[in-house]
Amino acid sequence: MRRSAAVTLVAVALAAGALTAVPAQARTGAQDGAHGMADCTATACHFDVPPGTYDVKVLLGGEDAARTAIGGETGRSLLAETATGAGERVARSFTVDVRTPEGEPTGPDGSPGLDLVIGGSAPALAGIRVTPARHARQVLFVGDSTVCDQPGEPYSGWGQQLPRYLRKGLSVANHADSGESTVSYLADQRLWGTVRARIRPGDLVLVQLAHNDKTTDGATYRANLETLVAGVRERGGRPVLVTPVVRRWFNADGTLNNGTALLVNGLGVDHPAVIRSVAAAGGVPLIDLTAKTKALVESLGVEGSKALYLTDEKRDNTHTSAHGATVYAGLVRDELVAQHLVPRGTVRAR
Repeated sequence: MRRSAAVTLVAVALAAGALTAVPAQARTGAQDGAHGMADCTATACHFDVPPGTYDVKVLLGGEDAARTAIGGETGRSLLAETATGAGERVARSFTVDVRTPEGEPTGPDGSPGLDLVIGGSAPALAGIRVTPARHARQVLFVGDSTVCDQPGEPYSGWGQQLPRYLRKGLSVANHADSGESTVSYLADQRLWGTVRARIRPGDLVLVQLAHNDKTTDGATYRANLETLVAGVRERGGRPVLVTPVVRRWFNADGTLNNGTALLVNGLGVDHPAVIRSVAAAGGVPLIDLTAKTKALVESLGVEGSKALYLTDEKRDNTHTSAHGATVYAGLVRDELVAQHLVPRGTVRAR
């Protein structure tokens, strides 16, 4: 997505300090380095910015009633669909991580700069301002395909959907990668080596690795988790262990209490149990996503739970749909607030 010569939207001037169209000299890095509506068409914006963290302030609404959502980069959901009445204007802000590669760390580089998609059932973008983030706190992800920024529909990781729940000041840096185990993640410089170098004091690092540790013995799995925790703490970060989302495999009685669903590998290693044990022993915050997704899937039942996964589309009961990833990201959001891991004011309501 690149700039169009035909700019179809007009920035709406607000009170002092609010959104405005940005003159060309500012877009080239002069003044405060801000970018604005001149970099947008009716459906997309492209900003020629280097890798980094950026605050985005948007003004939504138009002459008619509208419903506008903002996505960006490799399928990230940055702002949930927001309703505005006829003639109404609503300002929203969020912080976004721009990096190369822009999606999965072992995937293609993607397009340079920041790309945003203006979506929703009746989109209306009235103004936008993009500036370098000065005091953003990072939430970094170490994970697998159930967490990552999936490159194409209908797949979506829950980490891809979490940004929609976060306000300006919290930036999601999703370094989850498809097919990774604790063994492979630690061994690849593009993965753990890159994440470890990016951690700043106070940053959260959420770790969910289990689905691909199918041949990892219990002692090794535990040691790998402890290595990740220690590495985060050495950099001044705050590790958070996350038990894996369940697979949608039902027993005849409608429960998920078998090894396939609950991530017990072929060696008998109960991954969620090991994660809980490491968290308890090391005083590490724990988000028990296994327990939460198990309860939700069982409550929805065999048919109702299909929408969370790609059962109908791909006969896939492991990977989530955009709907399922959004629901699961909401569970993570709730735990971040409940455990005071992020300030309540930096998180949007579900």
